[in-house]
Amino acid sequence: MDIAWSADELAFCEEVRQFLASTLTDELRASGSRMTSVYADPGKALAWQNILHAKGWVAPAWPVEHGGTGWTLAQRYIWQRERIAAGAPPVSPMGVQMCGPAIIGHGSDEQKAYFLPRMLSGEHFWCQGYSEPGSGSDLASLQCRAEDAGDHLVVTGQKLWSTHAHAANWGFFLVRTATGDRPQKGITFLLIDMTSPGITVVPTVSPAGENIQNEIFLDGVRVPKANVVGRIGDGWTVAKYLLEFERGGVAYAPGLQIDLDEIERFAGEVPGDDGGRLIDDAAFRDAVAQARIDVMALEIFEFRAMGDAGAGRFPHAVPSLMKIRGTELQQRITELHMLAAGRYAAAYQPQAGVSGGPVRFPHAADGFAGPREAALAPMRYVSERAASIYAGTNEIQRNIIAKILGL
Repeated sequence: MDIAWSADELAFCEEVRQFLASTLTDELRASGSRMTSVYADPGKALAWQNILHAKGWVAPAWPVEHGGTGWTLAQRYIWQRERIAAGAPPVSPMGVQMCGPAIIGHGSDEQKAYFLPRMLSGEHFWCQGYSEPGSGSDLASLQCRAEDAGDHLVVTGQKLWSTHAHAANWGFFLVRTATGDRPQKGITFLLIDMTSPGITVVPTVSPAGENIQNEIFLDGVRVPKANVVGRIGDGWTVAKYLLEFERGGVAYAPGLQIDLDEIERFAGEVPGDDGGRLIDDAAFRDAVAQARIDVMALEIFEFRAMGDAGAGRFPHAVPSLMKIRGTELQQRITELHMLAAGRYAAAYQPQAGVSGGPVRFPHAADGFAGPREAALAPMRYVSERAASIYAGTNEIQRNIIAKILGL
């Protein structure tokens, strides 16, 4: 495998850098580089999406006929690396990275024509309705029901951990339309207008004080059957297809490398316990070096996965492997960030960053103690505790890998 960038790829890298330099405002850079969770503020994410939409760069992984860029896998990787390095906020993943591919892969022509352009423009801002009380990792046990009412389905139930549901005007949901001999049977993938009568969104406040996730209560919500993606009762097929994009559609290494760069720079500026620089502490330096080695190994794996995908080979275990390794490294790096923050890690200072939603706990309106990197450390640490849980817990991913390998 040749991991050197070609001349065309290096030229594309320069094109991306010039675009980012010319379009990113100071406010947008701050909203990306000072994020306190994995999600950008919805308003900032949409502002950036409008710029990308004008350029035609919102959905690099989509087919060109639906608004994609036509980029190679290597170009998508370069784009992600340069976007993160420049401090640009991510586009909300629920629409473009999750629901969009599901509609492209399993939706009707009418659904593609209606939803995809509005998803690209940001007119439709999406949330996900999957998890329920008692149905998280065991998602197939979900009980939110949809009763047949002629040309409509009538939905009643509850959903949990729905990111940005308070800001979304559309959501994609898994609902139960029948009971079969296996729990995966009788589940339907349904697109629901979040302004429909009978929908109530209740904020969930995270340990970091942010309202990013929400509960959704559905009480007799009428949804046209035209909003079913795929076939009624076969939503599990669509959900599995979508989850491959959620788990493995992201390259983790570029962002992790940048995080380590920031930690090394910061640790070179702050004093350690003996009054010297923290980066000169042997134990801390060794921990950072080991994390760097592990991120480099992950990057090689991601390059191999890109090469295999480009050749038409994409083993089903790859998304699970990438999700496990990427999220566990994310968590380890936030622990290093906490060590580097020292005493400032004990303070609650969300005003130092740009949160992914309203901050509900009392805090100062502005100003913060210590370096900004230190003030951000505890928010990011708390947020990343969820990384090994969302998109299917890492324990579930290990079970998937074992099943694929016949263990």
